[in-house]
Amino acid sequence: MYFNVKTLTTLTCVTARQLGYWDETGLIKPSVAQAEGRGTRRLYSFVDIVQIKTAKALRDQGVSLQKIRKCIAYLRKHAPEIEHPLAELKLLTDGKTIFILTADPNIIMDTLNAGQFVMSLAIGAFAQETRAQVEQLTCRRQANVTVDEFEYQVMIEPDAEAGGYVVSCPVIKGCVSQGDTMEEALEMIRDAIAACLDVLEERKANAKVA
Repeated sequence: MYFNVKTLTTLTCVTARQLGYWDETGLIKPSVAQAEGRGTRRLYSFVDIVQIKTAKALRDQGVSLQKIRKCIAYLRKHAPEIEHPLAELKLLTDGKTIFILTADPNIIMDTLNAGQFVMSLAIGAFAQETRAQVEQLTCRRQANVTVDEFEYQVMIEPDAEAGGYVVSCPVIKGCVSQGDTMEEALEMIRDAIAACLDVLEERKANAKVA
């Protein structure tokens, strides 16, 4: 599964502008697809989301982008077998220095400077949180809408890849719509149901005439 910028801003609370800046500067680039001109879009993976949450947590603690970048570079240089270091290790920081907790709990590698850590970033917790968010995001929902005093059951499914919601009315073949929000999607499916009913009535009328 992959995620566009709009979905990512919801999952990480990082603005689209910030994501674009991190991409342009090479801090965290979308691993699925990069924007290559007008009409194209950035697409991020699950691991990208975990990395972005980690970077945001470090930034919120006052760690500079330069130091975060050095931390990533250090890990990639000394642990090349780890494809996405921020998603698999535990970080410790005092807001100025970033420490990497290695597999040996008695050893802490100071990736930047000497200092004392006061905050622990459990990357595994970020991963679990993100997984739960994705499950909620992709969960199908059932709802009822009223059109011309009749109630219709509809299915709403979040579109994690394109953003927004896709909604369909199972009892009317081909009746599908979408919206940026769940409320908009429900309003759009009401219009779609009404339009489909008009078409069906017109076909019945034409069949009687024929």
